[in-house]
Amino acid sequence: MAVNLQTPNPTALLPVPGVRLGVTQAGIRKAGRHDLTVIELAPGSRVAGVFTQNRFCAAPVTVCREHLPGGNIRALVINTGNANAGTGKQGLDSARTTCRALAEILAIDACQVLPFSTGVILEPLPTERLLTGLPCAVADLRTDSWFDAAHAIMTTDTLAKAVSEQIALNGKTITVTGMSKGAGMIRPNMATMLGFIACDAAVSQSLLESITREAADASFNSITVDGDTSTNDSFIAIATGQAGNAEITDAFSDEARTLAHTITSVAIRLAQSIIRDGEGATKFMSIVVEGGAGREESRRVAYAIAHSPLVKTAFFASDPNLGRILAAIGYAGIDDLDVERLRVWLGNPEEETLVAERGGRAAGYAEETGARIMKHAELTVRVDLARGQAKSTVWTCDFSYDYVKINADYRS
Repeated sequence: MAVNLQTPNPTALLPVPGVRLGVTQAGIRKAGRHDLTVIELAPGSRVAGVFTQNRFCAAPVTVCREHLPGGNIRALVINTGNANAGTGKQGLDSARTTCRALAEILAIDACQVLPFSTGVILEPLPTERLLTGLPCAVADLRTDSWFDAAHAIMTTDTLAKAVSEQIALNGKTITVTGMSKGAGMIRPNMATMLGFIACDAAVSQSLLESITREAADASFNSITVDGDTSTNDSFIAIATGQAGNAEITDAFSDEARTLAHTITSVAIRLAQSIIRDGEGATKFMSIVVEGGAGREESRRVAYAIAHSPLVKTAFFASDPNLGRILAAIGYAGIDDLDVERLRVWLGNPEEETLVAERGGRAAGYAEETGARIMKHAELTVRVDLARGQAKSTVWTCDFSYDYVKINADYRS
């Protein structure tokens, strides 16, 4: 069951001028579900992307990296049920064939299409089913299909993930709408997640690329479910330029900062939704590490805590076995860490308690307090390294019995 997450309200998902979405049932893995999505972009749209750091990346990731530098992207095609990863030359041929087929239908070039896949790894993509479904997905293209598309890209997700925000820039209303999928095989360097955010602002290509990297770093690269880096993760930002604003080119302008803040806000909401819907999750956990000598140091400690299966199972059981947090901090790789100065707090929206200080248990801490705090679904672990001013936050979830069941039966 997702942690304080609800299905998005279809009427709250705002169309983005210059973007049309269509979905269909192609039978990629299972019959009777929407599993193929096409997104068509208006001419002149700008597109930027961030992809998995897994060296065993999927065929569609390779093709996206080939097509993006050419610019002038006009369409995206997304299938679920099969990752088209670990499929060698056959997988690359399938991804390229898909691009050519969609390009022919839309009367564009194959290099103007970006393909995305998610699902089971090491199995051939059923290309013929996908190709058969493409005309149906194109026939379904509409501006108001974000809700349907968010459902069509799901795998083990229990709920769709999509949000919208609007801002005003120089008298023009800018709409930002995004969707994502992911529930397991989630960790930094992206995850087994797909994220798509579109806006109708006019923005330069270089600035959009910078905003995309920053948004990914603050959101999708700040979450972890299980520490596994997927072969397929991709985050795409789109700017159609249909809002009529003067093109934003200066990264230090108020307009650029406002747009970047909004895109990042949408990305963070989507990333947190992935954690709230983590496979078998019962707790949503914010790991806040402050007082670091540098941001990467703070992030390294946060991930050490967030990745620890011992920490995650303790939180599932509401067991205040909090020495596990200290152990994770200790092996995070800070050789000159002064544990005498370090402090750790445990909190929920209602209260926070100091757990550790001066190298051991805080004098005022009682296990009864820790157990009471841990019964909440929203929890925070706050660490002060007392080494500087840097701070990082990572979002994660607990490990439950259902996590094992879901992944043991994933291909059933």
